Amino acid sequence: MQTLIDGPYFEDLRHGQRFGDGPGLTLTEGLAAAHQAIVGGRLPLVLDHELSRRVTGEDAALAGPNLVWDIAIGQSTVATHTVTANLFYRGVVFRRAPRIGDTLRTVTEVVGLRQNSRRAGRRATGLAALRISTRDQHDRPVLDFWRCAMLPLREEERETGHADDLSAIGAAPAFGELARVTADWDLDAYRARVRGRPLADLTPGDVFHVAGGDVVTSAPELARLTLNVAKVHHDASGGAGRLVYGGHTIGIALHQAVRALPEIVTVVGWHGCDHVDPVREGDTLTSTIEVEQTERLARGGLARLRSRVRARRDGLPPADVLDWRFVVMLAG
Repeated sequence: MQTLIDGPYFEDLRHGQRFGDGPGLTLTEGLAAAHQAIVGGRLPLVLDHELSRRVTGEDAALAGPNLVWDIAIGQSTVATHTVTANLFYRGVVFRRAPRIGDTLRTVTEVVGLRQNSRRAGRRATGLAALRISTRDQHDRPVLDFWRCAMLPLREEERETGHADDLSAIGAAPAFGELARVTADWDLDAYRARVRGRPLADLTPGDVFHVAGGDVVTSAPELARLTLNVAKVHHDASGGAGRLVYGGHTIGIALHQAVRALPEIVTVVGWHGCDHVDPVREGDTLTSTIEVEQTERLARGGLARLRSRVRARRDGLPPADVLDWRFVVMLAG
């Protein structure tokens, strides 16, 4: 007997369908180091384990937020093995900041479906809105967010009738909701060790241009590392080059944002993230970071940032590839 392991395709998905049978993944120092080597990472609280213990009050070192969301996204790809593109991520909220040694497990639920209009000469596709919930080994919530993936149809002439309005999928998190993950941290201890720009010196409209770029390498390695099984990130995709995992681009964007604002304590969530053009292996990414909003808290404060990433490619003009709105905690 021979069995083909493939799918799901768009017509295989249904509202309320849940995918949660993928393997859990334990956060180890080796995993964190390999991830950092591929996407970068300059958050002091992640790099300095002694500082992490002082600030968080826990013996185990903090895991990088970009490592955590890359694993959550990767685990969700059991539902999107055939994906051809990711359109957006929305409403990412850290409910808990995992430590090295924690194990992450993810459940992905189909919450919206819309078949795309047919275009001559192009394969039939549809959009699947997914709610992704990640928990740790003690069943504590870690992440909760929405993702929209484009999947092909297996049967080209199939009419599924799916026509959901996906524009309303995903709730934007409130500042209070985002602040809870660091509510018990000792931000005075962080401020005593890490010198940086205080919140009062950031003004909405401030823009930081990061000089120099980061080349995108080790794309399939990052996909394997984070359990991402989407075919487009493993197979060579024709003459255009291998399509890069979206988390790869976002991780480099964070690496560059911390170069601009080294006082960032951690990322507490995202308001939205749009992949406006594909990124491929060998592209060089540059970014600008804009301050959109700040809010003072009883301890520290939050800043909503917008990262716009461009890709440079041999023989082609630079292209906008990412528009990412995220929220960071600052110590003071």
